Parts: sequence; C-alpha cells; structure tokens
Amino acid sequence: MEIKVENRGEGVLVRISGRLDAVTAAELDAAFGEILEGGGHNVIVSMEELEYISSAGLRVILLFAKKLHGGQGQVGFAALSGNVKEIFDISGFYSLFKIYDTVEEAFAA
Repeated sequence: MEIKVENRGEGVLVRISGRLDAVTAAELDAAFGEILEGGGHNVIVSMEELEYISSAGLRVILLFAKKLHGGQGQVGFAALSGNVKEIFDISGFYSLFKIYDTVEEAFAA
C-alpha cells in the first residue's frame, strides 16, 4: 500500500493505493495520526487506486472519523474503485460518510 498526503488550502488530501488490509492498516492509522497532530480538520481520502479494503481498513477509517469529528473536523471519500465501492456499500459506509465521484467535487463541497 502507498499513502500520499497533500496539504491543500481547503484541507488535506490523502491518496491511498494498493491493498488496505490487516498488514497495512497500521500504516494508514499512523498517517491519520500525523494529520490529526498537524491540525488537519477537513480531510478527503481518494481511493481511486485502492484495489482492496478489509475490515481492518474499515476499522481504521471509522476510528479516524470519530477522532476527527470530536475535534469538529470531517472526512469525505472520493473516487472509490469498483471493489472498494462495493465494500463501502455493503458495510453501510455510504450512510455514514460523504462520498464523491472526484477529488475536485469533494473539495468543492
């Protein structure tokens, strides 16, 4: 898995590629921790190149969203790939989070 973090005027963009599973979830958790420590409040996670997400990855996302919301921040997701989109749908994440077709649409909202 590869994680790229980019600070933008509107917030923080996190691009995740590869596989997010039990082996790589700690890496994403650490990246999210750095964002919180850096004062990031509005975060968009781009999953365009994410091939797979497991329950461990979903757990990291939920915990991050909870911490971010506690600090009056918000997280949104953009450009979900087919498999990830299906898992988000099955897990009920569509009702929990704002999900956008593109990163540009997410930052404009």
